[in-house]
Amino acid sequence: MTAPAPRLQALTASHLDAVLAIEQAAQAHPWTRGHFASALAAGNCLLGLMAGERLLGYLVAMPGVQEAHLLNLAVAPESQGQGLAGVLLRALALWARGQGAACVWLEARASNERALRAYRRCGFAQAGLRRGYYPGANNQREDAIVMRLDL
Repeated sequence: MTAPAPRLQALTASHLDAVLAIEQAAQAHPWTRGHFASALAAGNCLLGLMAGERLLGYLVAMPGVQEAHLLNLAVAPESQGQGLAGVLLRALALWARGQGAACVWLEARASNERALRAYRRCGFAQAGLRRGYYPGANNQREDAIVMRLDL
């Protein structure tokens, strides 16, 4: 039996249990249900990559004036390494263009080399550094690499 082909889908509050399961498995400092619910209530884009009824990964993006901001992206640990982050990032670029954005911004943990490689493969370039942006281990803070994709 063949697995269903992945498809993109706008996510709603009914998907939050699946989103939270991935978020908690994939992120060192996961968002809460409240973070995702607030993002939905604010009208932000919550886009999922589905295989049948199973959520493989998702992104949360916020539109701005002639720009968009990627707030969160995660792929289920068992689905990582298959290029799914790239699928989500390409979908983000299409969505952002449709919103009239000229660029997309994001921040990534400086230590998250896997994510940084995926972002670079999709055309993002480093635009800056935010020192101590993220909470880290042992009450330390971690720098964020600020990246930009021109559309």
